[in-house]
Amino acid sequence: MKINEPFVEKILTAFIREELSKFNYKKGILGLSGGLDSAVCASLAVNALKPNNVIALVMPYGETFSEDVKDAQEFAKLLKIKSRVINISPMVDAYFSSNPTESKILKGNKMARERMSILYDFSARENALILGASNKTELLLGYGTIHGDMACGICPLGDLYKSQIRQLAKYLEIPEKIRKKIPSAGLWIGQTDEEEIGISYDEIDKILHQLVDKRTPKKAIIDSGFKKETVEKIITLIKNSEFKRKLPPIPKISSRSIGHDFLFPYDWDK
Repeated sequence: MKINEPFVEKILTAFIREELSKFNYKKGILGLSGGLDSAVCASLAVNALKPNNVIALVMPYGETFSEDVKDAQEFAKLLKIKSRVINISPMVDAYFSSNPTESKILKGNKMARERMSILYDFSARENALILGASNKTELLLGYGTIHGDMACGICPLGDLYKSQIRQLAKYLEIPEKIRKKIPSAGLWIGQTDEEEIGISYDEIDKILHQLVDKRTPKKAIIDSGFKKETVEKIITLIKNSEFKRKLPPIPKISSRSIGHDFLFPYDWDK
C-alpha cells in the first residue's frame, strides 16, 4: 500500500495537464470542502495548471460545518487560487419544502447533487473542466452520490486508496489540521464515513487491496485474519454499486449501433 509520493505526484499532475489539453481546457474547477481529498486534488491542480487556472467553489449548507468552510477558504488562500462561497441551503430547502422527508440520506444526496449542479454551471461560465475528488476506496464501495460528488470531467484521485491519499497529502504538505480530520462527507452534523460504513478506512483499504489489486480469494483473506462478515460486506458493497462505476448500458439494436463504442473516433473523410 506504500506509494512513491514524488512519482505519483508527477503522474497525476501530468494526467491533469494532458486531459485538460485533450478537451481544449486551460482551467480546472473543483468543490473544496475543507477535507482531505479535495485539498489534495486542489494542490495537484495548482502544481499542474498554476494557481490562476484553478477555481474552487466552497458550497456549505447554511452554517453547517462552518469550521470546514473556514478551512477551505484558508487553504484556497494558501494555494493562491480563485475561490467563491455559495450557500446551497436556499435551493435545497426550497425543494424539500415541497417534497418533505425525514431521511438524512435523501437530504444528503440532494445536497451533493446541488453542489455538482452548481459546479457544472460554473464550469460552463468559466470554461473550466471539473476535477473530481473521489478516491479508489469510495468508488469501489459506491460510497458517493451518483451525479453528485461522483460526477466530474476527470478523476485524478480515482486509483488511490484513502490511506494512499493520506501519504500523498503529507508529501504535498497539506496542513495538518486538514490531514488529521475525521473523514466525513459533510452531509449532516455528526456524520462520519467510517461510522456510516461500519468499518475503518484502514481495514477497508487492506481488504480492497487484496480483493481488487491482488485478486486474492475471499477464503484466503478471511484465513489471514479478517472477519468473514467484514470481507463479505465489502464484496457486497462492490457488487451492488457496480452501476455507479459504468456509463448507462445501451441495448444494441443495429449492426451500426450508436452505443458507447460510437465514442471512438471515426474518419468520415475516407
